[in-house]
Amino acid sequence: MPSSRADTRPLAITCGEPSGIGPEVIAKARTEISDVPFFVIGNPDHFAGFGALMRLIDDPSEAGNDALCILPHDVPGPARPGWPDGQQAAGVISAIARAVDLALGGRVSGVVTAPIHKKALKDGADFPHPGHTEYLAALAGNADVVMMLACPALRVVPATIHIALDRVSTELTPDVLETVLRVTHAGLRRDFGIAAPRIAVAGLNPHAGEGGTMGRQEVEWIADLVARLAPELGCFGPLPADTMFHAGSRAGYDAAVAMYHDQALIPIKTIDFAGGVNVTLGLPFIRTSPDHGTALDIAGRGVADPTSIIAAIRMAWDMGQRRNALA
Repeated sequence: MPSSRADTRPLAITCGEPSGIGPEVIAKARTEISDVPFFVIGNPDHFAGFGALMRLIDDPSEAGNDALCILPHDVPGPARPGWPDGQQAAGVISAIARAVDLALGGRVSGVVTAPIHKKALKDGADFPHPGHTEYLAALAGNADVVMMLACPALRVVPATIHIALDRVSTELTPDVLETVLRVTHAGLRRDFGIAAPRIAVAGLNPHAGEGGTMGRQEVEWIADLVARLAPELGCFGPLPADTMFHAGSRAGYDAAVAMYHDQALIPIKTIDFAGGVNVTLGLPFIRTSPDHGTALDIAGRGVADPTSIIAAIRMAWDMGQRRNALA
């Protein structure tokens, strides 16, 4: 029988890029959220401007919802808004690994990652991954994962993520798309509580190839793959991407699978730029993130909008409660 007991374990929030808006939006989120326990893995000095809110902890079990709880982590040097420091890269990366260890050990109910500066991590610590999603998959034993962007009006998954556009047509294969559809279907059921998900699949080419006149992938394999999986996964398509994201179309599905990064991210960032959440499906733990970057240009000015990280925290908490109820 599913458990009805609430999951009281806190969320772990990684510090992200110290010179970006991460510390500011995390602190603002703490003032806006009073019903979710969470703590930050990072250097307390990087949150010194929010000292009145801050409380240092030695263990995740000490975190509550009454303060900005910090679990100290070695990310050396000062945080200079707008100026990433390569010497901090290893600490930023290890903070993510520490959060994953806590999640895999059952110490936290989920992980929320603040934005990282990919170039700073590559330059400072030779970070080999294109982004958070790929690194988290590696930490989880090379799990099959997909990146979902979610807001109240839309959930969308890019089948290929951080690759150049001229590589999409070769790296998008039947096996890749089938894995994405299966992971998306399972995530919608487990983490979003949708018993029978409906998944709309975009075409790769303009007008979904228009019968092969604008590209052959749809007629050569995408349509057949979607039709084969439809009875099991509730997927349908391929649909022309330029007509599947208006309000009427969105009412007909629970998530859309797009073929490449911008095909997925442009509609959600147009619909809800501030409130989108990045969710990694397929991991053995919950992970969400705000759907924005480090915003170095406005860091330290006190104007950063915390809407997305607030949404990420709340979504991670709700997903944790659903998973716990299934345990």
